[in-house]
Amino acid sequence: MRIRALVFDFDGLLVDTEGPIFAAWQRIYRERGQELPRERWLTIIGTASGPFDPLLDLGQRTGQQLDREELDDLERLYYKEATSMQQLLPGVEKYLADARRLGLKMAIASSSGSTWVMEHLERFGIHEHFDAIVSREDVTRTKPDPELYRMALQRLSVSPRETIAFEDSTYGIRAAKAAELFCVAVPNPLTADLDLSEADLRLPSLEAASLSELIGRIESVRAQ
Repeated sequence: MRIRALVFDFDGLLVDTEGPIFAAWQRIYRERGQELPRERWLTIIGTASGPFDPLLDLGQRTGQQLDREELDDLERLYYKEATSMQQLLPGVEKYLADARRLGLKMAIASSSGSTWVMEHLERFGIHEHFDAIVSREDVTRTKPDPELYRMALQRLSVSPRETIAFEDSTYGIRAAKAAELFCVAVPNPLTADLDLSEADLRLPSLEAASLSELIGRIESVRAQ
């Protein structure tokens, strides 16, 4: 069965949002005399329902009642400062163009909110590439639950066997595999040390293999 569609994670896969967000929270912690361990932050990469809440953690460390809205505003300010010159991750633009040239359908399946995703897609002028955008508002459970991927498949009218998922995190890979998709792991610097072994294939970046080459490799493996 030939590949007809691609489903992309968003954060850390198309745009490096994860590194700057972590850096913003590190700055918030340090301004209050605390350090934010990288290993704690990694427990919430790729999901909206992780076991770690930085606001609650920081409040417990400092013994203060912190205002969530105030710190969220501060996070957005620091994120904006850190990403003023931000670009799409390597290979993304070419993959999107090649997918259109090959007549493939495309979707995003993200545990982030729709406003966050759309702001970035419109900022980089790539929103029109996608036939469907599925975010946390569209489902009852985010990754590692497969609901986001199943919804994306439904909106694209394709089967799992016809679709490749691209992910950068452990939770995302588990969601894609639970939805029975072939999953390609493309980690960013923050997620490179996570356990990504459940993915079917790992690439250092989307520049490491052209889309045509990747599809050829996948279809060749399946034919064996």
